[in-house]
Amino acid sequence: MPTRRDFLKLGSVGVAGLVAAPPAAPGAADAAETPRYPLLTIAPLKDIGAGAAISFAYPDRHSPAMLLRLTAPAVGGVGPNQEIVAYSTLCTHKGCPVAFKPERKMLICPCHWSTFDPAKAGTLVIGQASQHLPQIELRVDNGLVQAVGVAGLIYGRHTNIV
Repeated sequence: MPTRRDFLKLGSVGVAGLVAAPPAAPGAADAAETPRYPLLTIAPLKDIGAGAAISFAYPDRHSPAMLLRLTAPAVGGVGPNQEIVAYSTLCTHKGCPVAFKPERKMLICPCHWSTFDPAKAGTLVIGQASQHLPQIELRVDNGLVQAVGVAGLIYGRHTNIV
């Protein structure tokens, strides 16, 4: 049976080995933890008119989302005036489907009235939700608006990529 002294010696050797180990390659941990989102073309930029609200699914077919063309620049927006944004339409409170109300310029959940501001990165304005809406990361490439990622966790998931 090992003595206390043997145990401490073995522990010291283990710690020394960790200290002397070479560092991981830069970005190695990031690459392993960074989810790989699919690239999805939503619509040609020229076809997204003022006030447009286009439904789509991202990052998979079980994740309803909505692209909006607002009347003013928005946080995280793309397009000529950074006025095009997209969000998961699953409310962060209970997962009910939010809808865009153009007269209020807000995304509103009909279940418990949580209200989110699409011009301010889907920030919760009022209601029982405790988190903002996950924003779909967009880009414009060769005149096409494309989804490339998600900022925030989609309701009901442990990870956005399943």
